[in-house]
Amino acid sequence: MVNQNPEQRARDAIDARLKEAGWDVQDFKKLDWSKGLGIAVREYPVDIGSVDYILFIDRVPVAVIEAKKDEEGHRITIVEEQSSAYATSKLKHIDNQPLPFRYESTGVLTRFTDTRDPKPRSRLIFSFHRPETLQSFLKEGKTLRARLHDFPNLDRTGLRECQIKAITNLEQSFKDNKPRALIQMATGAGKTFTSITSIYRLLKFANAKRILFLVDTRNLGEQAEQEMMAYKPTDDNRNFTELYSVTRLQSKYIPQDSHVYISTIQRLYSILRGEDLDESLEQVNPEESYLKLKPPTTVTYGKKNDVVVYNPKVPMEFFDFIVIDECHRSIYNIWKQVLDYFDAFLIGLTATPDKRTFGFFNENVVSEYSHTDAVAEGVNVGYEIYVIETEITQAGAKLRAKEYVDKREKLTRKMRWEQLDEDVEYSAKQLDREIVNPSQILNVIKTFKNQLPEIFPGREECPKTLIFAKTDSHADDIIQIVRQEFGEGNDFCKKITYQTEEDPKSLLAQFRNDYYPRIAVTVDMIATGTDVKPIECLIFMRDVKSKNYYEQMLGRGTRTLEEDNLRRVTPSARSGKTHFVVVDAIGVSKSQKTDARPLEKKPSAPLKELLAAVLMGSKEEAIFSSLAGRLARLDRELTGEEKQEFKRLSKGHSVSSLVKALLNAHDPDIIEEKARKTFELTSDQDILPEQKATVQNDLIREAGTILNGQLNTFVEKARQSHDQIIDRSNPDTVLYAGWDERRKEQAESLVAEFKDFIKANKDEITALKILYNEPYRRKEITYKMVSELFERLKFNKPNLAPIRVYDAYAALEKTKGGNPKTELMAIVSLIRRIVGVDAELTDYAYLVDKNFQDWVFRKQSGAVKFSKEQMDWLRMIKDHIASSFHVERDDLELAPFNARGGLAKMYDLFGSQMDSIISEMNEALVA
Repeated sequence: MVNQNPEQRARDAIDARLKEAGWDVQDFKKLDWSKGLGIAVREYPVDIGSVDYILFIDRVPVAVIEAKKDEEGHRITIVEEQSSAYATSKLKHIDNQPLPFRYESTGVLTRFTDTRDPKPRSRLIFSFHRPETLQSFLKEGKTLRARLHDFPNLDRTGLRECQIKAITNLEQSFKDNKPRALIQMATGAGKTFTSITSIYRLLKFANAKRILFLVDTRNLGEQAEQEMMAYKPTDDNRNFTELYSVTRLQSKYIPQDSHVYISTIQRLYSILRGEDLDESLEQVNPEESYLKLKPPTTVTYGKKNDVVVYNPKVPMEFFDFIVIDECHRSIYNIWKQVLDYFDAFLIGLTATPDKRTFGFFNENVVSEYSHTDAVAEGVNVGYEIYVIETEITQAGAKLRAKEYVDKREKLTRKMRWEQLDEDVEYSAKQLDREIVNPSQILNVIKTFKNQLPEIFPGREECPKTLIFAKTDSHADDIIQIVRQEFGEGNDFCKKITYQTEEDPKSLLAQFRNDYYPRIAVTVDMIATGTDVKPIECLIFMRDVKSKNYYEQMLGRGTRTLEEDNLRRVTPSARSGKTHFVVVDAIGVSKSQKTDARPLEKKPSAPLKELLAAVLMGSKEEAIFSSLAGRLARLDRELTGEEKQEFKRLSKGHSVSSLVKALLNAHDPDIIEEKARKTFELTSDQDILPEQKATVQNDLIREAGTILNGQLNTFVEKARQSHDQIIDRSNPDTVLYAGWDERRKEQAESLVAEFKDFIKANKDEITALKILYNEPYRRKEITYKMVSELFERLKFNKPNLAPIRVYDAYAALEKTKGGNPKTELMAIVSLIRRIVGVDAELTDYAYLVDKNFQDWVFRKQSGAVKFSKEQMDWLRMIKDHIASSFHVERDDLELAPFNARGGLAKMYDLFGSQMDSIISEMNEALVA
């Protein structure tokens, strides 16, 4: 029976929540201590009246609850004075101290204060704490918030400045009792390492019980687990996982005795609901999902099929802290309920926050470290954009009626020849979905291959390249054309997605560590959150509308990599990784981006997203009706065998019965009919809103439980067996291939910054002092001097990698010679140009070669005639000067000279002229 009294309704709701949390609720006059550890006594008398509830643990009063009707929710903080007065009053029959815990509740809204905290402050909580929890709070002595004032100074060993700032400011935020904090740190700057350091300090110095590391893809969870296993604190010789237990959740079971838990938000959502989770739902993060699942507008508290409700196996106080990785994409809509459930501090990690992210974390940004900051400090590398535009990419094309075309089944890729009944005009957006134009893909790939010498000067092989495709079918088309155009085998280019037949983790490891594959094509798996440092090129063959998602995809190229490590997989690399290149073949760098992708009209939503939405508990009518319409159309196209397979996977349901269940869930007549039957109402009795909501929830759940992961996969594959038209009648044409117009501006900025550095240090660094002020001493510049200059540059301006600056300079003016083979050669070439020694930028090795030829010609035009053996030695000396800038007698006892007889052999060949030859070459070759 529905109680019409607001106060009594609030009491009923509070009673229900207390019982869920393990309290036995009793009236004062019927008090029975034998009922359990925690007793909630209603209307307990005190010296100033009677209290709505007093909570007893093992007969000791510990907390007061002041109950208010739901309409008083907006005034709940005013009630704190009242609950405080009751908590400090004398209870009848008990000589009590003031009660430490205070609650104010409407049954829907509950606030809690622990008066033992420093500067006690009430906070909103999901429900009531369990008796065992309050008991443990009292046994601990100092509260968690008090312990957060006990952090020792941070040991800065091995930490970057941005990480030190993040941890220090985060701990200050804890001390200030701010419930939410956001760490914004560029991709590659070490967010996970920072968070593990913070987690270690929370466990060791604040005695945190349990900490959750929350991710939104299984891949991120596995990476976090690996990093925790490898982490070793500075104050202990043992690894983190030897000191604290770490559990990555992979089922609906959650152990009670771990210190750190790693879970996807999708799995935790299902755990709280007591349901199994289809693992495929952990593969793609919610931001990549076309649909944003929304909680229903009507919530009837306590129903199993509603939004997240209280789970006694995982009470709201289960975690003390929750670290949310990639928080910009997993804290909204249906997923927000998971975070609202727990009474925990929330720490967000992201490289790309948007306005909603700042709002969610109460604008408490404890650390801001942008990609620009990271590039300036050498933590990340920057990027340049190379544009490839084709006619069909921009404008689409048209196929005429009566024309014969190839048609291909998406799933089996079986081909047939068919005549078109009518004209087919397609736009660029339809490419690689309904229509495939192989010429368009071929022209993009061919142009990329042909322009590689311009995009990556001096390379002998294609750099590690990641191509973003629209679909798995599109990825397969790209792979075939890449292999064909590069004239390479299967190992050269591979698909790395969740759908690949090969183990995606093994493929990813090969892409990261081995020479092959040179090119990887992905749809989703490594678009975000995956670390492949050798990637130097990203090719976009799909557009991206989400600003955050685009920036995350760009993050795949930002990681730095030292020269030796890069050359292990890319032997012809001229230096460490200095930058990466975005090849924009779709207009992604210019298309309009939004801060967050809104929920669009369902008719354009992918079928797999509609299926996933209903499976995950969405109650939105548009999703149900759209899915019903899609399935009804699909039902007409399925074969008899496919219908039988559907029935088997759905445990006896046909497609039409699922369609009916989906439509019934939002049919007002069906809902009313079932409500009258369920609640035994006559035709003249009104149906209460709560009754309608209960019945509709049952109908929604009935429809949702028909679906499962296997059935969803089958339906999606059945749909994918539909045809694509292969357009071979419209050959594509490249309209433009070249650097984005912003490249010149970037190059000018980079060169100007390099010039400023050289000018600022011209009197401090020996090599610069000679080249600037004493050019007649150029012959004295040694390898050590140039190395000193390079190290100073790396330390002060890590973004000014000499080879990158050289390439930028080359983009602005004509150059002479090839491309510098080393960073040191590049830096000498640049300085000679800047100080005016060379009239145009000249590769130092080319300069030495030319000067050597001139010197030899001058020598041999006189009385001197060098023998073949002498010339071999002179060429060795020339090569040494090209790489080391100077040669001395002692160098002749080192490789490669020592293998040819060393200093003694040089003397044997040149006699008393040896020293003058060395001196002349030092001067002439660097002139």
